[in-house]
Amino acid sequence: MLDSVEANNFEALPLLSLNHVSLLCRSVWDSVRFYEDVLGFVSIKRPSSFKFNGAWLYNYGIGIHLIENPSIDDFDTIVEPRPINPKDNHISFQCTDVGLVMRRLQDMGMK
Repeated sequence: MLDSVEANNFEALPLLSLNHVSLLCRSVWDSVRFYEDVLGFVSIKRPSSFKFNGAWLYNYGIGIHLIENPSIDDFDTIVEPRPINPKDNHISFQCTDVGLVMRRLQDMGMK
């Protein structure tokens, strides 16, 4: 791996933005319902060449690719909300009115 001095000797890559985030899930269809109904994402066409259960969603300039993984059951199920751990995998959204977002999520039964 390059140290910061070596990295500074290279021209920056011509990257534009983050294209998508890929997430493993226990149930693609339950997850799609959450991202569509709660967060307002829209399902988009996914290449038919993929021979595994999955879904692509898009909104707010963000792509989310869901991949169903049968072995996800090996991981601990989150039954109750737990404290936010900034060192855990996560997605963070910016919003213009966090109070409104929190009220709407609570109205939908989200904790």
